Amino acid sequence: MRTGAIQTKWYFVALVTAAIAISYFDRQTLPVAIKAIQRTIPISNQQFSYLTSAFLLAYAVMYIGGGRLLDRLGTRLGFTLIMVWWSAACALQGFATGFTWLLVALLLLGMGEGGAFPAAVRVVAEWIEPEKRSTAMGIINAGTAVGSVLAAPVVTRIVLTLGWRWVFFIAGGVGIVWVLWWVISYRNKGPTVSSNTLDARALGEQLTFAELIGMNSVRAVVFAKFMSDSAWYFLLLWLPKYLYDVRGFDVKHVGTYAWIPYAASGVGSFVGGWYSSRLLRNGRSLDAARKIALGLSAAFMPVVMLVPLVRVEFAIVLFSVAFFCQQSWSGLIMTVPADIFPLSAVGTVSGLVGFGGAIGGVIFGLVAGRLLDHGFGYGTLFVLVGTFHLIGYTTILLFAGKIQPLRADDLREIESRA
Repeated sequence: MRTGAIQTKWYFVALVTAAIAISYFDRQTLPVAIKAIQRTIPISNQQFSYLTSAFLLAYAVMYIGGGRLLDRLGTRLGFTLIMVWWSAACALQGFATGFTWLLVALLLLGMGEGGAFPAAVRVVAEWIEPEKRSTAMGIINAGTAVGSVLAAPVVTRIVLTLGWRWVFFIAGGVGIVWVLWWVISYRNKGPTVSSNTLDARALGEQLTFAELIGMNSVRAVVFAKFMSDSAWYFLLLWLPKYLYDVRGFDVKHVGTYAWIPYAASGVGSFVGGWYSSRLLRNGRSLDAARKIALGLSAAFMPVVMLVPLVRVEFAIVLFSVAFFCQQSWSGLIMTVPADIFPLSAVGTVSGLVGFGGAIGGVIFGLVAGRLLDHGFGYGTLFVLVGTFHLIGYTTILLFAGKIQPLRADDLREIESRA
């Protein structure tokens, strides 16, 4: 492959990584700024769970809608519309005068951000050869850490110098700058590096939602994502609040220390993808390379159960291990749709997988808020989330089948059964 083509494809991976970083910065603005916001707008634990759930519910629905949109409009135009929408919604939070305004703004933010990862998976499917896809998705998924790491100190500085409303105005403006970069730089490309045939891609365009959902592999990966993201969104969105409420942190302390687990998540994203790619290069099958890496990622998630039992500095270490493993898992599981399906169905399938994850986050977020407001402690919640990845991984082993590209004959059989 020519040097210029190699540079181009990894440049586009970097471009999407930046978008994912912006996405996670935007969704972390509210949790980090919540103490400052509460001085203007009173928000209880239950109301906070409603806010996070509003975001995740819209995010879940538009994961599917965004994935389908991208498959129809193409990656370049689809991602442009998605990013403009969520950047405007992020800025809208800065005008909030009450709980309802924030709720509506977060619904709109979730609608926009729901298309981010389906777009990322499409970029990988368009430009990256199969043996390097988990590395590419690991790099892109590391953008979640970049955004989250920056959120704590940057949001804190903006809150202390300009006030909490400017957090949302500045975040929205950064998104619009990225849109200009994307429109100027990106071009769509057919999946010439894909192992799927033209016949399979053509058949993939004809698959309906019902046919896709009817596949055991799709249902298993969606459920695994449902379980793992129930844990992830709780850790992601409630960590600053836990540090405020239980460990006695103030805004400055959160800005100083809360970034550490998010930094670990970025390392995990890269390491998980790199390790799976290395297994492939060393002769392991695609199925083994993905499942071994996923299993190792899930195995260490139960360490989060120990958080309430240790001093705060050790709690940060345990959070860091959990964040590392979670994002290693996340990058790998979002690579699976590109491993199995032709490009014409990748956006839709990755949207279904993301939908499952976001719905898990909605449900467990509401459960968490109710439990905390009814006398249960964070210790109960950490015990629960420590088991979720193991349940998801067991489901993949038992029901997902072999991870390998679908052939035209496989797709014809699926259509004949519908």
